[in-house]
Amino acid sequence: MKHGIAFRKLSRTTSHRMLMLRNLVTSLFEHEQIKTTLPKARETARLAEKIITLGKKGDQVSHARAAALLLKPELLLKLFGPFAQRYAQRPGGYTRIHKFGNRPGDNAPHAVLELVDNPRDIRWEMTSRAVGWDLLREKLKSKRPVSIINAGAEDALDVISAERRLTFGQSGLLRPKTRWNLQKVLRFRDQSAPLLLSQKSGDYMARLLEERDEAAIRRRLIEEERKKPVQERAAGADEAPPETPRRQMRPAGHAFPGETRGALHLARGFLGDRKPKAKPKVLSRTSLFSRQRQAKTNA
Repeated sequence: MKHGIAFRKLSRTTSHRMLMLRNLVTSLFEHEQIKTTLPKARETARLAEKIITLGKKGDQVSHARAAALLLKPELLLKLFGPFAQRYAQRPGGYTRIHKFGNRPGDNAPHAVLELVDNPRDIRWEMTSRAVGWDLLREKLKSKRPVSIINAGAEDALDVISAERRLTFGQSGLLRPKTRWNLQKVLRFRDQSAPLLLSQKSGDYMARLLEERDEAAIRRRLIEEERKKPVQERAAGADEAPPETPRRQMRPAGHAFPGETRGALHLARGFLGDRKPKAKPKVLSRTSLFSRQRQAKTNA
């Protein structure tokens, strides 16, 4: 039974394990985002939370304890300066773990460990794209892509401010999961965060419209070339490309605005453009006996 075991051994001796964790925490404070195995990430996150708490205290004892753990003394200025100011209003939860598949070779579970609200925050990027996707989806219901491009994302800031004030159970323009992530990433950020998020959402909307228009133009050009006589076609136009441009521009999990395909077809990538075949007929017991009876009557 697991009694009195607070930490993972990680298949290492005490000295080796502590030096490894000190190295991981030092790398995390230096780059603010590292990739390692999932068990190491969990132990590193636990230790990094305590060190950031020492940085928020800022007294002499905390400075001595942090200096005894970090392998690079120059990171103390970063710990007691920018990190302490960034997490001054946050009561805890300074790190975040993202699962990153398995490592080639030994198939160990991989994870990305990052500091919350860092310049390359993964959740911040994902939330901005989700907000841009939801806004563009709603606009395409009543407007054309040309008018959306000319108007831009002017109302994105108003939508973000309104969605931020909604509580659980209230409906808004965004999906519930997107609204929840939006409120979570903006909870402890400064006053300029909604404006930055609206700008990133607008950039992603423009990117989606650009990909959508480019794919439509390429499909139209191919169709026009195929309608021409064989003598007037351009060189190589009579040969069908191995994949249509729409399939070439669509990786797995990517969808264009206005599409209503299922999640299974989106996950298949360009294979999802193919319409699913009709459900195959299964030879039932009644049909089997009816065929045998019909064969006897014909004989």
